[in-house]
Amino acid sequence: MTTHATPRILQIGRLPLPTLETELAARYSVACLADQADPQGFLAAHGAEFSGVVTTASIGLTGEVIAALPHLQVISSFGVGFDALDIGAATARGVQVGYTPGVLNDCVADMAFALMLDVSRGIAASDRFVRQGQWPQARFALGTRVSGKRLGIVGMGRIGQAVAERASGFRMEVGYHNRRPAEGCALPYFESLTALAQWADYLVLTVAGGAGTRHLVNRDVLDALGPQGYLINVARGSVVDEAALVDALAERRIAGAGLDVFDNEPHVPAALMALDNVVLTPHTASATHETRRAMADLVLENLHAFYTSGAVRVSVPGTVAG
Repeated sequence: MTTHATPRILQIGRLPLPTLETELAARYSVACLADQADPQGFLAAHGAEFSGVVTTASIGLTGEVIAALPHLQVISSFGVGFDALDIGAATARGVQVGYTPGVLNDCVADMAFALMLDVSRGIAASDRFVRQGQWPQARFALGTRVSGKRLGIVGMGRIGQAVAERASGFRMEVGYHNRRPAEGCALPYFESLTALAQWADYLVLTVAGGAGTRHLVNRDVLDALGPQGYLINVARGSVVDEAALVDALAERRIAGAGLDVFDNEPHVPAALMALDNVVLTPHTASATHETRRAMADLVLENLHAFYTSGAVRVSVPGTVAG
């Protein structure tokens, strides 16, 4: 699909990498919907001008906005999750949807282990202990060893595989749960998530978000994980029943949790923040210079590929192919 006119792109909200906004504006005619005083009025007046949309996994794109863009042909999303994108509406219109998987695997897997080590060894807590001048008066509490433990991975996709690779360096036993066994994966497969939780010392969530996985980790799963077990979530907050998790942590029915994602971001329940057996980070698993640059490059490449060849470089599974 070769075009001579400069494509008009609708940017839904602010992008995680400011330089990406500059690069988009240098290549395309861009308007940001979040900057409009009356977004609905703007779409009514100008929606027909746009053939492309740029958004993020966290912001997504609603069916209502898609409906207001009669000439929409391509969506390029910054991120690996697509649960906030109305994929059904895009597919029904024949719109191609590009996203940025693969390039963030290492950093998200690194964060899973950072959270695992922190909640087990009390790294952030011990930093506070030293800074508050408590060391001369008291001894810091004993932690839990990570090496040699059992690691259960929920979602053996690209990121789950990267987590499993890192586990070998800690001499951990690894098992996993998926909707079905992962092709070519020799690790033990658990058909039941509850059975995996019961087996594991650490349960790491790397599964996709969306309606199909909402509250996949519920009270029963947390009880199976047990008072010596830890939950690590670098997936989506919706995967965990947050109220059940707060109860399990408060009642010490699980040992602790490391959470990079939450059900109603950026709002974190006060009950979670009050607990000392949970480590909280602000959805920063992919937030490194290297990974965010690679994600930005892929956002641009998806757009460029579509406008020059008619097909995005990396499309969301199950969506329209070029």
